[in-house]
Amino acid sequence: MPAAMIDAASDEPARALLLDLTGAAAHRSAMNKRPRKAGPRLPSSDAIVFSVLGTAHALEARLEAALGREGLSLAKIGVLGHLAAARGPLPLRELAERQSCVRSNITQLIDRLEKDGLVRRRRDPNDRRGVLAALTPAGQRAYGKGMQVLAEEQRAIVRALSAGDAKQLSSALHLLAR
Repeated sequence: MPAAMIDAASDEPARALLLDLTGAAAHRSAMNKRPRKAGPRLPSSDAIVFSVLGTAHALEARLEAALGREGLSLAKIGVLGHLAAARGPLPLRELAERQSCVRSNITQLIDRLEKDGLVRRRRDPNDRRGVLAALTPAGQRAYGKGMQVLAEEQRAIVRALSAGDAKQLSSALHLLAR
């Protein structure tokens, strides 16, 4: 369409009339003069990225709330999971690496887990300066219950999507993660 045919105020094609309809135009009602709604616009790239981040934050908060009802958090269940998978005590240094956090954070987390009776500290027999964290029987039970709660909450989240939407979302997330 030639540039002269574009209405600059609305970015919509101007109404090009091949016939002289000035008489008919006088009879139009006010309803016909309402501006048209703009069609759906693609969100800007920053809106998409912030939407993904906001959604991730909301989902994380939902998982944290579900675990919180059991006295756990995502950080706590992460440590319990590493200890359960190791099937034995782990050095705090190694737990910090596995959790991708600094040792001072692991120390505070182990303090809270120990206070809750879910983990106990031991001296490392191979390094007199080292400390090991060991899962207690209560910690093993809490980890099992926490994983059930997480699985239930994740299923509840995904139930909001149709099978097609879930597949499409999964594909889109894989593309974004590249």
